[in-house]
Amino acid sequence: MDLYALRNYCLAKSAVTEELPFGPETLAFKVGGKLFALTGLEQPDLSVNLKCDPERAQQLRERYPDTIIPGYHMNKRHWNTVYLHDGILSDQQLEELIDHSYALVVAGMSRKVRELHGL
Repeated sequence: MDLYALRNYCLAKSAVTEELPFGPETLAFKVGGKLFALTGLEQPDLSVNLKCDPERAQQLRERYPDTIIPGYHMNKRHWNTVYLHDGILSDQQLEELIDHSYALVVAGMSRKVRELHGL
């Protein structure tokens, strides 16, 4: 998956916005104003930070130690940095990790906020 495909996949989800809250080199994807994916625009090796259930995050890190690591500049218990350049993970696996991150963020919203955003 390249940056273009990552961006299109994230933006195809309901109520998603893209922002540059950390400067012009970091693209953030939010649902209902809450971050679920974050990627650098000027990195030599494309990666994305994704929210993850803590137990699952640890399992993924053990299974893919060079591809999935604790989230860079994030809460390392709840976020993973996933490298996309090495081809270890298929596009389908990456999409599932993005879906998981999105679902966790939506699940953490109040019913009122979900309804406000049509989720």
